[in-house]
Amino acid sequence: MNTKKIIYSISLLAGLIAMASCKKDFLNETLTTDRNLEYFKTDAGIQALAVGTYYQVFALPFASEWAYCTMNYGVDEFMVGGDPSNGSWNNYDAGYKSIVTINNGNTATANVQWDTLYTGIGDANLLIKNATASTSTSDVIKKQSLGEGYFFRAYCYLHLVSQYGGVPLKTEPSTTIEKEFTRATPEEVYKQIIDDFKQAYNLLSNGSSPARITKDAAAHYLAKAYLFRASEINDSWNSAYKAADLAAIVPLCDEVISHHPLTPQFADLWKYTGPDAANEKLQELILSAQFTADVSTNGANTQHLYWGSRYDDISQMQRDITGDRPFSRLRTNYYMFRIYDQVNDSRFWKSFRTKWRLNKSAGSYYVNGDLGIMFVINQPGDNRFSAYKLNDVVTYSKTGKTIPNVYVAFPTGVNTDGAMLVDVRFPSLSKHLDGSRIALNETRGLRDMNLARSAETYLMAAEAKVRLAKLGTGAYTDALTYINPVRARAQYVSGEDRSAYYDGGNAQGTSGQSPAINSFIAENSYYESNNIAVTTAASNSLAITNINALPAGDEYVISRLGLTGDYDRMMALVLDERSRELVGEYKRWEDLSRTKTLVSRVKAFNTQAAPNIRDIHVLRPIPQTYLDGIQLNGKALSADEKQSQQNPGF
Repeated sequence: MNTKKIIYSISLLAGLIAMASCKKDFLNETLTTDRNLEYFKTDAGIQALAVGTYYQVFALPFASEWAYCTMNYGVDEFMVGGDPSNGSWNNYDAGYKSIVTINNGNTATANVQWDTLYTGIGDANLLIKNATASTSTSDVIKKQSLGEGYFFRAYCYLHLVSQYGGVPLKTEPSTTIEKEFTRATPEEVYKQIIDDFKQAYNLLSNGSSPARITKDAAAHYLAKAYLFRASEINDSWNSAYKAADLAAIVPLCDEVISHHPLTPQFADLWKYTGPDAANEKLQELILSAQFTADVSTNGANTQHLYWGSRYDDISQMQRDITGDRPFSRLRTNYYMFRIYDQVNDSRFWKSFRTKWRLNKSAGSYYVNGDLGIMFVINQPGDNRFSAYKLNDVVTYSKTGKTIPNVYVAFPTGVNTDGAMLVDVRFPSLSKHLDGSRIALNETRGLRDMNLARSAETYLMAAEAKVRLAKLGTGAYTDALTYINPVRARAQYVSGEDRSAYYDGGNAQGTSGQSPAINSFIAENSYYESNNIAVTTAASNSLAITNINALPAGDEYVISRLGLTGDYDRMMALVLDERSRELVGEYKRWEDLSRTKTLVSRVKAFNTQAAPNIRDIHVLRPIPQTYLDGIQLNGKALSADEKQSQQNPGF
């Protein structure tokens, strides 16, 4: 079954309307092509339901704006860019509550995540029930579909409990309207999640990743569920589980890692050239949300829209297919500039676009193709640049022409973060750019979304080792066994051009746009930023050998947060390493929430959110639509009863 070609959703219990028959015989008709819930009891129906649930659970979140609102806003890595349509999700301001204040038609409502996940749970429950009851002898039905059902349900509940804390548990399909629900405890929800992932692990096999859920995907997420249950947000009740949970994580991670080796070159993960490109099938990938080249279908990937800085409103520039449509929702924070070893760690330069070519030049001095925009990501103490915004004073070495637009992270005399934050320009995260779209202004993207890859599996094992050391099992240095391979992959290898750059924006599809007006340039500002001589030598090792002298970027964060002690220092290292490796991959808010580092890191690194964030914000408000829609003993909830189901502070 090719899930990339079938991306429709099976809608449950919708449109099943009982109609009275007409008394006139000539109007009596029997509809033989209608499909109702009985269809899902057949082999074909079970498989169709599984395919529809793939779309509902994995792909649908990436067809709208709420995915980045709930995962990437209000953290240390990013804040609001040039468009504040969803600013309340980042700023934790008065508009962020059980009914999010609508800014415009792009604003993500408070209930959209909740509703989407519970629809996925409804699909999963129906899949589990029918696959269990099926008398089919096919493993595709009895094992694969059933295992997928358990995985889908656990996956949705893991996001729900991570975002909201305790939530209603629903493990049977609905056949009538139900209005009476109460929230289970987080402990009860985690038990259900872990039981379901175990079921999936025991039922599934390997061999069809990343398009289909596999045994390795179940192992990865089971390890994640254990890690989340053992995290600080659950410390009021998780003491009885911690030791066993943490001990179970590393063997699961080792199993996954053995089947999904790291891609040797970090850039290859993002070298998207079109639908079903080679980078969408790398062994490192464990699970992906699949999209199709058929843009006539609903729900295409729109995440390429949100990460780009505006470039098309600058003189001598125009929008083009390679620069994408820059909705400019998320701007890169200075935290991301500071945590990398910018000389030896290639990941910043392979994850962010820092140069654009001119593509609308009409003068005699500049021509299309000249370097038109550059971001210099230097460090404090660099005295080469007089201001954060420079026009026509910096010379491009390859042409001898000045660069019309240069933005500098740390101009002369500036040693604190934020000089560039006065402008709406910023280096653009390039992991989601999509030049394979069919037209210049097309919003429907085609590239798959990575959900899980083994680099994260390494870092989950590392975090488990840190937590085990705190419990007295092993040493903190044990975590380096899993951190250092990820860092080693990030080094420049001998013969590598350190200024070489590629992103999916240059995946020329069928748009027909002339290459003459493309803003893509196959280089970054590595040398201009670091001010070192051109070299093709291998970079210095990024291996960490001494936990008392961590890399400079990590020591900067540790100092800024005022952390002491081996545990807090090593947890900071793990969270920083997750940023360096996984930035923009829709994981950050939950990582900071579960470790209860959200408030301190946002106050330190997100200037927009810092004035408003409070301890209550480690959980989301329960949507008002849910509280208004449920009943108790056949009656709508009173104000006090609604408040009792709401998270504290909302």
